[in-house]
Amino acid sequence: MAQDSPTLAELRERLHRYLHDELIPMERARGLGYEDEFPRELVKSIWQRSRALGLYGLQLPKEIGGQALLYRDLCILKDDAAASGAILFPHVLGDWGGPSRIGNLVRYATPYQLERYIMPVVHAERGACFAMTEPQSGSDATSLRTLAVEDGDDYIITGVKHYITASMFADFAITMCVTDPEKGMDGISAILIDLDLPGVRLEHDCVPMTGQYVDADIVLDHVRVPKKNLIGKPGEGFRIAMNRVSVNRLLHCPTMIGLARQAFRMAVDYAKTRQQFGGPISRFQAIQHMLADMATSLYACEQMVLGAAQRADAGNDVRELAAMCKLFVSERCFEIADKAMQIHGNVGVTKNHPVEFIFRRLRLYRIVTGTSEIQRNTIAKGILT
Repeated sequence: MAQDSPTLAELRERLHRYLHDELIPMERARGLGYEDEFPRELVKSIWQRSRALGLYGLQLPKEIGGQALLYRDLCILKDDAAASGAILFPHVLGDWGGPSRIGNLVRYATPYQLERYIMPVVHAERGACFAMTEPQSGSDATSLRTLAVEDGDDYIITGVKHYITASMFADFAITMCVTDPEKGMDGISAILIDLDLPGVRLEHDCVPMTGQYVDADIVLDHVRVPKKNLIGKPGEGFRIAMNRVSVNRLLHCPTMIGLARQAFRMAVDYAKTRQQFGGPISRFQAIQHMLADMATSLYACEQMVLGAAQRADAGNDVRELAAMCKLFVSERCFEIADKAMQIHGNVGVTKNHPVEFIFRRLRLYRIVTGTSEIQRNTIAKGILT
């Protein structure tokens, strides 16, 4: 008899126990810091432990080992993970290199692609990254220059992918390539490229302001890849990418909220204990108003994201809603971190203090997966169309 799927409450409790009883104590025992370069063996061990606990790839279809978890429930778990204070939390639910990178590819994958690429990620054996951005293209995905030229049963691929998230933990890249330069966006295809192939190298010059070793440039120099690594049909790559990007933008939001929630909790605790002029600084109205604004923003962000996720679960097109969430949440959560830093004073601006790190991390989110300006463009297009 098949086991019933765990309830959200059970998953939250299981996640909490793993984070607070295993992962955070391990990080402290090993003296891990935000800006460390983590060994692949350590990362893989977190993937595998999370999978053993039933936390890895929850959003994937049941037929390949997931729980088909609702986006709304996934958002709650992602918020919990980010708010925990664990340094390696993005690996627990498979955000960096794990199932979140391959979720929407299942419907397009051939049996060969499932066996070689999809299922090893599901089983926490291989890591994946999504490679679209290029040095000259940024948010303009239609101006890609990475070229895939047919050569018998293979493609010969040349180009550079820039600032690719989770490439440091990946074994292969889902790569957007131009297969027909005459067709514009209809000439972009998605191809699976193993990162250990001849002609592939990773360059690590793009360390972001967070100091985290997560991103790299992927340089492709006449890399020979079999045509059977093409995902879907030629020219479908841009559509596949955009289907992924909309939900991906939404699913970044609970991570931002969780980080802001951690900063808020620390600000509340600090305000209650920091003594100035004969008492805690929490008695000052200026501090109270900042905390009130932070709590209000957190509630607004949380409800906005859960509402959009519920629409996505119902099968609705959430392109505009996801853009609204990404815009609003990234900007409000950064403001929360800024206020938390202000409340902490000189402690808050100390390098690698949790509040200082969260401030840097949330500033980054106003740019990654589409800048605030790009989100406004998407929203305005929906309004005016």
